[in-house]
Amino acid sequence: MKGYLQAMLVLAGAILGEVSSACAQHLTVALDGSGDFPTIQAAVNSLPVMAPQQRVIRIKKGTYKEKVFIDGKDHITLQGESEKGVVLTFSQANAIFRCDPATAGDWTIATLSLRNSPDVTLEKLTVMNTYGAEAAGPVTIDCPSDPTGKKVIKKSDHQMALYTGKGTTRLTVKNCTFRTLGNDTVSPWDAEAGVYYFKDCTLEGSVDFYCPRGWAYAENCRFICHNMNAAIWHDGSGSKDAKTVLKNCSFEGDDNFKLGRYHTESQFYLIDCQFPKNMADADIYAAQSGKGAPQWGRRVYYAGCHRQGGDYAWHRDNLSTAENAPKARQVNAAWTFGERWKQFGTASVSASHNLRMGGLLAEAIDTTAEKMLVYQRSIGGWPKAVKEKKVDYKAPLSAAVKAATLADAGRNDATIDNNATTREIEYLAKAYKATGNPAYRQSAEKGLRYLLKMQHKNGGFPQFYPDSSSYRAQITYNDNAMVRVLTLLKAVADKQADYAALDPSLVPAAQLAVDKGVSCILKTQYVQRGKLTVWCAQHDRRTLLPVKARAFELASLSGAESVGIVEFLLTLDNPSPEVKKSIQAAVAWFQAVKMEGFAVKDVAAPAQPKGRDRVIVPEAGSVLWARFYDLDTNQPMYVGRDGQKRSQLSEIENERRTGYVYASTWPQKLLTKDYPKWQQKWEKKEGSKI
Repeated sequence: MKGYLQAMLVLAGAILGEVSSACAQHLTVALDGSGDFPTIQAAVNSLPVMAPQQRVIRIKKGTYKEKVFIDGKDHITLQGESEKGVVLTFSQANAIFRCDPATAGDWTIATLSLRNSPDVTLEKLTVMNTYGAEAAGPVTIDCPSDPTGKKVIKKSDHQMALYTGKGTTRLTVKNCTFRTLGNDTVSPWDAEAGVYYFKDCTLEGSVDFYCPRGWAYAENCRFICHNMNAAIWHDGSGSKDAKTVLKNCSFEGDDNFKLGRYHTESQFYLIDCQFPKNMADADIYAAQSGKGAPQWGRRVYYAGCHRQGGDYAWHRDNLSTAENAPKARQVNAAWTFGERWKQFGTASVSASHNLRMGGLLAEAIDTTAEKMLVYQRSIGGWPKAVKEKKVDYKAPLSAAVKAATLADAGRNDATIDNNATTREIEYLAKAYKATGNPAYRQSAEKGLRYLLKMQHKNGGFPQFYPDSSSYRAQITYNDNAMVRVLTLLKAVADKQADYAALDPSLVPAAQLAVDKGVSCILKTQYVQRGKLTVWCAQHDRRTLLPVKARAFELASLSGAESVGIVEFLLTLDNPSPEVKKSIQAAVAWFQAVKMEGFAVKDVAAPAQPKGRDRVIVPEAGSVLWARFYDLDTNQPMYVGRDGQKRSQLSEIENERRTGYVYASTWPQKLLTKDYPKWQQKWEKKEGSKI
């Protein structure tokens, strides 16, 4: 068997473009200092982002009072020495955490939180959130995100022990206890791709304390409910096939507790489950606060379920009424997950697309996308260069460079400059559509969330984030950086082609970001003596006024970047009067400042250091625009590395003349084709001339 796995790893390396020599890693955590680390989080942090085999963190007996967050790391096992002997505990009400402005956008809301971390296994652990047990009673806190500015926190409110966000697919949980006295104790939440396996576990809490989304299978588990509303819950809105299955599970709880409910699309299968005498005579029901009647109907199925003291009428077997009804004996993990999780033994897949590694099947591989996964920073964005070397996805990626790059995932160099981050998101979305590999989708979604996070409150986008040194935090139109981001987010908001399969929650977020971005564009359009003109390459993130960047990029009106901004505005549906006014003013300015009868030429110049020069010469019928125009006079300006404005290109140094584009025909297509086409469209639609 060992030889077989080694052979398969070699084959995997060939598919990935390299032979992996990585071995499974084992670490030990012990409170007394006898292990590799004294805390679980420190052990998690020490692991590289990716590995072809499972990395096992063995946890010795003890009570670990810490929050643990696994983010963007795959193939990790947290293995306790014993279920009762290893206790991970923390006290926190979700709302208190989410109401704090410092952590409002943070989803490390559980004692154990996982995000973008496929193939995680939990074994022989007790995970508790003790807020409900320790709180004296309801408390009122300041909450800026609440319409009232305040929020009342009750002992039974949301307090998660386990939370998994987007990208944490294929979660295996065995012989674990999860305990709170509040809502949503166990919350595996990826409605589109999440597959979750629970076996021989104990789960305890209040309303909806077991609330999976996507595909979940629980076997031989014990559920303890401390609320009258509902013990279990399911969200299957990501796919009609999504389902939660509970097989040979037992329930107990406070008198008259209800079994379960749903707020949206859902599908429940309860097979051979045991219910207590004191449960309420209430079938799984649609919550009044839900989203209305599910389009796929009410789908709640029972087989072989019984209650102590006698079954209720709704306990009767109705499995035969399910679509493509299975036999009760067929309802197992393999049936639940289907093709989504090969570990449980379903139909084989072509070896050219999948490879069995350590009992799991790798998804189809795109070698360029794989390199992009390596270069993605922990915050979600990508660098444009590493140690001044441009990131080149066409170049081979050696094992040494890969290891060094993964180790640098926390670097502060993520940016939208030079197409970085947007190009990766675009490619990964296409790669996911072509291969179905969820790692690519998760990476693209993480990148999009990075873009949403970096946006200023006024709608502008900085060149870098979170690096705010020098001019990196200014609103950056330079090289169309912000326009590329808005174009991408608009495609996501419109659910265009490659983006339709991404997380639906990104759609409204992307639309809001686009709306804020358009507002920023309108506010930054420079007003010159009461008249709208165009934009600068950079604007101050607070005052919105034009600012300089590099020494040769002074605050000025841009004849280049302003074109990209107008082209983006032309793509907006039902443009507002403000948008129309902005477009018209910019077009009028382009017409007013054009340099007719001139062209830019590259010529031989033996006396110059590089043997060439760039000059502006008269040429009948040609039109030029300068890249920089004076903010007050609209006169072209040329600036070298000394930062001094000059009126002629020939007056700055040759290195800048030939190494930077100071004049070109940027607005020509806009003025001759795109703007007239836009005018015709809206004249026809509105019945009047714009």
